[in-house]
Amino acid sequence: MLTKTRSAKSDAERIQEQDIQKASSLNAISEPLINHIYTADPSAHVFDNKIYIYPSHDIESDEPINDNGDQYAMRDYHVLSLSQIGGEVTDHGCVLDVDDVPWAEKQMWAPDAAEKNGKYYLYFPARDYEGIFRLGVAIADKPEGPFKAEPKPIENSFSIDPAIFQNDDDQYYAYFGGIWGGQLQRWASGEYIAEDVYPADAEPALLPKVARLSEDMLAFSEPVQDIQILDEHGELIKAGDNDRRFFEGPWLHKYQGKYYFSYSTGDTHKIVYATGDSPYGPFTYQGVILEPVLGWTTHHSIAEYQGKWYLFYHDCSLSGGQTHLRSVKMAELTYDKHGAINTIKPYK
Repeated sequence: MLTKTRSAKSDAERIQEQDIQKASSLNAISEPLINHIYTADPSAHVFDNKIYIYPSHDIESDEPINDNGDQYAMRDYHVLSLSQIGGEVTDHGCVLDVDDVPWAEKQMWAPDAAEKNGKYYLYFPARDYEGIFRLGVAIADKPEGPFKAEPKPIENSFSIDPAIFQNDDDQYYAYFGGIWGGQLQRWASGEYIAEDVYPADAEPALLPKVARLSEDMLAFSEPVQDIQILDEHGELIKAGDNDRRFFEGPWLHKYQGKYYFSYSTGDTHKIVYATGDSPYGPFTYQGVILEPVLGWTTHHSIAEYQGKWYLFYHDCSLSGGQTHLRSVKMAELTYDKHGAINTIKPYK
């Protein structure tokens, strides 16, 4: 294990300088779904024959740009919906604010949502008043909210980026985790330590987490488990394999009987995927879904709508390369005859 040190100028600062210079020259394959506010980290689901998107809400911030993500100072959530691809997108306004979450102090990062028995559940990360990321849940009677938060975070939850998967047997699973600013590295021992300690490059990478949800959707019904991501030889991906190792943004979907676990590689700025035969994994690495976008972060979801599959993602083209001011986009996602996902290039 080693303690991570970084240079005086962060990766995020360097990326922003580069992206501001090239923002006007890129020819994107898709436009932002909305342009009156900045949105990121889209989690998409089909409810009531509409696509509902649960993004984070980027705002201007005086916080420093650094690799811990302090510049991502988001404080509330909006819900977007559309009933026709390429059609009008509705912003349903603020559906949950950090001031309405008793345990949360700041940084309402990437959320997700689920439906069960006519109720809708919004899952979200935030820092508590000790600076530790926890996962919370809020409930609504409609997919567009508004949502009312539970008074406490989910017991035994930690880190960021919850993603909820409903399996064919109507069991629900919560996937989560993110390194660097997402604090996953601080839980390697099972208890929180206020120090960033990482595996050496030749050691297995830190792993994302999963737990089945309780019947009431408000708790984990089992101990949190590791999600193993394997290489082509059946070995755990190594920490130094930055093009393939897990960084943040887990997502699970199912296609033709296979489970597809996808995620961001973080500092190599790719969305990649691995496949397996169980929602618990293990998952074997397969390839790249989305090449790097404009901006430091990349974060996604995948959903099927009216017989086609779509990738939901973000970049910072609308803000002219400001890495903390991002915009949600979508593009069709396709598979080859063997079930491999065809890599998407976000710019022509």
